[in-house]
Amino acid sequence: QVQLVESGGGLVQPGGSLTLSCTGSGNGHMLFAMGWYRQAPGKQRELVASITITGWTNYGDSVKGRFTISRDNAKNTVHLQMSNLKPEDTAVYYCTSASTRTEVVNGVGTWGQGTQVTVSS
Repeated sequence: QVQLVESGGGLVQPGGSLTLSCTGSGNGHMLFAMGWYRQAPGKQRELVASITITGWTNYGDSVKGRFTISRDNAKNTVHLQMSNLKPEDTAVYYCTSASTRTEVVNGVGTWGQGTQVTVSS
């Protein structure tokens, strides 16, 4: 069993920055890989970024160069630093974790409850 608690969402102006955090607790094996997905109204959930405990990272094409994922292994916490935010980044952002990076990339891990990010002037 794993529990994921997200924080850091909110309202930000276009071009601004925001950092999301997610802390996991429970079975450490299931926290090997962690990541973020997002889902905008009327759209499918899409991978934003993922990272393993060994530091392997993966990014969705739409956020490359603007978002950075990192993790503090001692605290089982993953951070998503978002910069140069655009209105199309508006979505509910979900934290996820799994025992392999493949499971995270395929979207079959454990999910947090989500945090809203709104980019608007």
